[in-house]
Amino acid sequence: MKAVVLDTDDQFTLTDIDEPVPAAGQVAIAVEYAGIQYGDVLVRSGHFPVPRPFVPGFEAAGRIIAVGEGVDAARIGQHVTALTSAGAYAQVAVAPAALTFDTTGVDARTAAGFGWVTPTAYDLINTLTRMRPGESVLIHAAAGGVGTLAAQFAKAAGAARIVGVVGGAAQADYATRFGYDLLVLREEFPDALAAEQFDVILDPIGGPTRLASLERLAPHGRLAIYGNIATFDPVEINANDLLMNGKSALTYNSNLLSQTHPERLADSASMALRLLADRKVQVDVTAVYEMADLDTAIQRLADGGTNGKSVLRIA
Repeated sequence: MKAVVLDTDDQFTLTDIDEPVPAAGQVAIAVEYAGIQYGDVLVRSGHFPVPRPFVPGFEAAGRIIAVGEGVDAARIGQHVTALTSAGAYAQVAVAPAALTFDTTGVDARTAAGFGWVTPTAYDLINTLTRMRPGESVLIHAAAGGVGTLAAQFAKAAGAARIVGVVGGAAQADYATRFGYDLLVLREEFPDALAAEQFDVILDPIGGPTRLASLERLAPHGRLAIYGNIATFDPVEINANDLLMNGKSALTYNSNLLSQTHPERLADSASMALRLLADRKVQVDVTAVYEMADLDTAIQRLADGGTNGKSVLRIA
């Protein structure tokens, strides 16, 4: 079968490899589209060390063609989206059955775009920060896959004000369609917000942005930390200061959650998928790449040159 392989020279190569066989608790999927995500950037850069050669890809959409031991054979033929630990950039991928979801009512391209970003955005708003009706939220990387979905989930949760931070004017124009009340440029944050404070702030950026976000939390506010796009340099947070103001710094790691409590991630993904199928939220797939163009797609993501969600056409 055809697959994209990341080799020891950090280059992506389209090549032929053996088709994988599902182990116990797994399914095999004939992949139609695969989602592209920031984890691909981190794997390519070596931040997440994996044995090479390696077939990357963490989000697969297609049809189940085989099941491993312990998985209901009736699932064969089911159209699904799956959260994988690797291997989605191939004509056949294996995935945990528990993290493979029926996509009835959702086309394959959108199902691939669903990926990890949609349950992440759902959890950031509804599970981690437990946003309440009438609260305000500030969302960094507002034009990205998580950001565009988090704004929609915040609106559905009854947020009174939704503010986004973006890298440039084009990203601000794009993000307006997802329910933001205000969008500010990153270079203008936080000054453009005057003295405004927020009940919830979502931060995948890190570094000085993280410290500035903490300053913008209202009393009893919650800062959700779920990435380090700008820098992996550590940020020191004074727990005594948080205590005195009732503020909280919370972390979210969907990959770890998939390993420790996959049933929790599956519940959130299923609820988010129902909202998507009912057209109550939108996954905006803005770019479709061919398998030979994966390096270009990942570089654009690394450079911050993408909005919404990008996917790779496999079938």
